[in-house]
Amino acid sequence: MNKADIAAKVQEVLGGTKADAERAVECVIESISTGISSGDEVSIAGLGIFSAKARPARTGRNPRTGETIKIAATRTPKFRAAKALKDAVK
Repeated sequence: MNKADIAAKVQEVLGGTKADAERAVECVIESISTGISSGDEVSIAGLGIFSAKARPARTGRNPRTGETIKIAATRTPKFRAAKALKDAVK
């Protein structure tokens, strides 16, 4: 299932136009992205919690040359599934 399939399902349930459903799905995704990027946790009941995790700087190795390199610290998105979602998948 992809974003277009989700938009089609939203249109089927709510009615309206396909463009309205696509805008609604895009708005939800954008809201989650904005919340995470500002450092907030985004919690959706029954689905899970979206958050940003800090990854510290570390040293790595170039597999081709064997040279040691520094990898900068970054923030990466993280998702923790809710119990209801875990139970539905089982």
